Amino acid sequence: MPQQQSDAIVIGAGLAGLVATAELVAAGKTVTVLEQEPESNFGGQAWWSFGGLFLIDSPEQRRMGIRDSLELARQDWLGSAGFDRENDRWPRRWAEAYLQFAAGEKRAWLRERGVSFFPVVGWAERGGYTANGHGNSVPRFHITWGTGPGVVEPFARAVREGVDRGLVTLRFRHRVDGLVVTDGAVVGARGALLAPDPAARGVASNRDVVGDFELHAGATIVTSGGIGGNHELVRELWPADLGAPPQHMLSGVPAHVDGRMLTIADEAGAHLVNGDRMWHYVEGITNYDPVWARHGIRILPGPSSLWLDATGKRLPVPLFPGFDSLGTLRHLRTTGYDHSWFILTQSIIEKEFALSGSEQNPDLTGKSVRELAKQRLGKGATGPVEAFKEKGVDFHVADTLDELLAMIDDGVIDPARVRQEVEYRDRQLDNPFSKDAQVNDLRQARNYRGDKLIRVAKPHKLQDPKAGPLIAVKLHVVTRKTLGGIETNLDGQALRGGSGDPVPGLFAAGEASGFGGGGMHGYRSLEGTFLGGCIFSGREAGRAVARG
Repeated sequence: MPQQQSDAIVIGAGLAGLVATAELVAAGKTVTVLEQEPESNFGGQAWWSFGGLFLIDSPEQRRMGIRDSLELARQDWLGSAGFDRENDRWPRRWAEAYLQFAAGEKRAWLRERGVSFFPVVGWAERGGYTANGHGNSVPRFHITWGTGPGVVEPFARAVREGVDRGLVTLRFRHRVDGLVVTDGAVVGARGALLAPDPAARGVASNRDVVGDFELHAGATIVTSGGIGGNHELVRELWPADLGAPPQHMLSGVPAHVDGRMLTIADEAGAHLVNGDRMWHYVEGITNYDPVWARHGIRILPGPSSLWLDATGKRLPVPLFPGFDSLGTLRHLRTTGYDHSWFILTQSIIEKEFALSGSEQNPDLTGKSVRELAKQRLGKGATGPVEAFKEKGVDFHVADTLDELLAMIDDGVIDPARVRQEVEYRDRQLDNPFSKDAQVNDLRQARNYRGDKLIRVAKPHKLQDPKAGPLIAVKLHVVTRKTLGGIETNLDGQALRGGSGDPVPGLFAAGEASGFGGGGMHGYRSLEGTFLGGCIFSGREAGRAVARG
């Protein structure tokens, strides 16, 4: 058996890796963290996130008048996940464990580490089907004060303290090319030393090899993320029930999120499951100031915008903004086009448009109460949203519907159909009641205090000049998360295919493990569960390795 350099190796310095390392440090274990990218990327994808976390029956919910429970959340989760495969044995168990965590110690455990939340709870993935179908029955999306960096900070701090104590060694520019296997057990990792690179966070770094390495440890935890930056692999694994994959996609993650470690883990004996389950968004817009190639930003929409396919036809019930991400993606793949459109007003964009990402929400990220009040409660859209409206290639603004239709006439859209859809919808605002499901949902949403306060505009006609100008936004598919990955038990141990026995010495957490078990979300996410999944699976894997 080779001599060990540390008790554990963690592959990937993203959120799941930092949480696992922090748990190991708390237990007094030595850890070597291997990260392909420069130190500027410490914290991984989580740093870029909006910082939304899924909690059940929290004080924030109760203060907003929301009645939630573990039973209701379980009903929503299972109705969304749609578990139906033999490979869903461990994902089901991880889902239940995560629900117990989210309804139990999650909030207090995070607050002990300095994580706090914006008081208004968001309502993501509203569903719109029956009570046992997809979607959140109540708002559960808790925005972290400090967004993604606020989530990362306590765990990054714990890892840095581990470095100071001599327990953690951070090795950046170490690309893992293989796991070291001895007598069927994973005993370490080997790979290439890459040349130093001053690239900023998210910017592509060089792949110049200047040496190699081989390191050994009692356990190795893979926390390398998913495949969202590798569009070729996304298309290869694209699920058949979603139709043909888009030819044009934007990337919601940096290019180095490429899935290499999944193949490497598979070669070492791990079982990859549910690779065709994915979570991509259809509200992507082209970043006018990109950090990485094909950089897309997701609009986090309120429910008021009129959603049209590429030809100008309105999307069917209940595919309204913010209701069913995967259902909308599935429908749009039947249209033969890779884009769709929002039609809205200035009043809607001011109240309802948020942009996903820490850099797009400087008030929340910077923890500035003054800026938050100015940006969220003052007149006008937030500064980043207005900047996209002014500079983004996907935004079109006009005073009249005629002018707007002339701007967006690309030879695919039918301007006459768009006019008809707008007029049909606007006539439903003449009365305080309606047969239009979206109009009725807008009115119902405003019964929730948080939506009425900062999230859902007062229902109005799109052609009301007092609400103008009119705005059209061209939307694209933006890749984000893979919901499958390395099959693991509840300790995060990687399992072999066939026998289901653990691969000795090999663990996985975060997106690399489908956020636990190889796919704890099933087919659909309830949102706020990606960061939380990284935290929970990283914690469980780190604790299991610490126990030996």
